Amino acid sequence: MKKTSTRLADGRELIYYDLRDDSVRDAADRRPLERTVTTSEIRRDVLLGDAVAVASHRQGRTYHPPADECPLCPTRGGRLSEIPDSSYDVVVFENRFPSLAGDSGRCEVVCFTSDHDASFADLTGEQARLVLDAWTDRTSELSHLPSVEQVFCFENRGAEIGVTLGHPHGQIYAYPFTTPRTALMLRSLAAHREANGGQNLFDAVLERELAGERVVLEGEHWAAFVPYAAHWPYEVHLYPKRRVPDLLALDEAARAEFPRVYLELLKRFDRIFGEGEPPTPYIAAWHQAPFGALPAFDGVSRDDFALHLELFTIRRTSGKLKFLAGSESGMNVFINDVPPERAAERLREVASS
Repeated sequence: MKKTSTRLADGRELIYYDLRDDSVRDAADRRPLERTVTTSEIRRDVLLGDAVAVASHRQGRTYHPPADECPLCPTRGGRLSEIPDSSYDVVVFENRFPSLAGDSGRCEVVCFTSDHDASFADLTGEQARLVLDAWTDRTSELSHLPSVEQVFCFENRGAEIGVTLGHPHGQIYAYPFTTPRTALMLRSLAAHREANGGQNLFDAVLERELAGERVVLEGEHWAAFVPYAAHWPYEVHLYPKRRVPDLLALDEAARAEFPRVYLELLKRFDRIFGEGEPPTPYIAAWHQAPFGALPAFDGVSRDDFALHLELFTIRRTSGKLKFLAGSESGMNVFINDVPPERAAERLREVASS
């Protein structure tokens, strides 16, 4: 992998990740852009104990442009975009309309391929590995920013999810705090450790799932399963079999196997609802341990956390979405229409031939 860092016309950082070591990335951003001005602010909810990012400048962000005006495609001919070069393998840049900025963290966009009509599932194994390496590199770099406590790599796919740009891409949020979902996991981890003689909860969960009926696929270094208490109609958790706290700690064997396992999972997601159905909308979310000490969670260190990816769709059946209505949105109590065992069975049925 070759990494080349440059700057866009408004001062934002842009980084090319190339498969070839002889790639030259010296194209300049020729757009007449002024410096980006953001209004991101973190506000604490004293009743719930969580945080809300207020970012009014995002109201003006690009919204469903036609394909020939996509800002994530390479710059070609007279059409200028966020990527100055005429082609790329993987590129990462600071979001022009970030939810988090400055002392409130940082937001980045990750473009998986220059092919506007592709999806992550269409990538080759080599391309998917390059994305993994880019996620890892950005996790390392962002973790050293003084304002950052947790790094979250994710992909939103599909208009039903709320995606406003159709080009295959994901995002990275670098938060200045430990996110509420991670804090819940850490509290459960601490309580389980206390009640079970120091046993690690993530290890116990993985062991139980691998012995059960909800395994979707299993490799030498990775395992994918539908969790016992899945929140979403079709939800898969992908774990490395050797517990590590973050992407940085994955060994070469796990990195080498990841593309095959993950690409197979994504292909199965597109087959869930049968032939002729539109691509399955999904969210793919990497859960990594926060950086630094964890004083709020008795006896738990970041090495006790287990890196894993959660992949889920909001489509519950053909032509129908799972909406977060009263119970989910009002009380955070999910109601799942698809038994996890049946979801796992269906994801095994649609394996690639």
